[in-house]
Amino acid sequence: DVTLPGRVRTEGGIHPVMRTWMRIEEIFRSIGFDVADGPEIESDWFSFTALNNPPNHPARSMQDTFYVDRCDEEGRQLPLRPHTSPMQVRYARTHEAPIKIIAPGRTYRVDSDATHSPMFHQMEGLVVDKKITLCDLQGMLDKFVQAIFGSEVKTRLRPSYFPFTEPSVEVDVSCFECGGKGCPLCKHTGWIEVLGAGVVHRSVLENCGIDPEIYSGFAFGIGLERIAMGKYDINDLRLFFENDLRFLDQF
Repeated sequence: DVTLPGRVRTEGGIHPVMRTWMRIEEIFRSIGFDVADGPEIESDWFSFTALNNPPNHPARSMQDTFYVDRCDEEGRQLPLRPHTSPMQVRYARTHEAPIKIIAPGRTYRVDSDATHSPMFHQMEGLVVDKKITLCDLQGMLDKFVQAIFGSEVKTRLRPSYFPFTEPSVEVDVSCFECGGKGCPLCKHTGWIEVLGAGVVHRSVLENCGIDPEIYSGFAFGIGLERIAMGKYDINDLRLFFENDLRFLDQF
């Protein structure tokens, strides 16, 4: 019927989480990082023991892990990876230092609210070489956050604890909304927490087959949803997974 209005063919768009993933990967590739990959159903050893979490260590309680109905050769249930760190260990055990990689992928934890999801995306990074220090980590993070949020954004490191790094730090960025003056986005502190990082623990290097007397390194973990929430001013992480076209069409 030539009198009917024409049918409009709408174009799709890239999901905001994938858009963030692609941008961060592009940034790290541009400074020489390789991209690692690995399975989502992991062994207990790669998920915990290799990362300085021996059996019954209290650090295992830091994350509530999903398990599948399968066991490894030692009879331990296989977990869905709670972080992408196992991909770093797998890569380090099959490649010689120096190492410079990022490990992006889906991760799983028993957690669900406005800022947490039982399935989310992480991008972890690992750099191993001679004489690597915490200063190298902060210098790299400065360049990263400026590429993501703007050239005026600054970073600060706060002492923290992770079993696989020592020393460990939480990394904050100056609020990109108010410039550090204080606003609802940064809860009037001027700073927003974006990732955790630290110097790789000696035991983790040894578990990867790397001599800690010769090499040192730093590692960091970025929550892609958290970066996307800050970049696109989104206050509820669950919006990313509801498939509401009214939300997705904005991207």
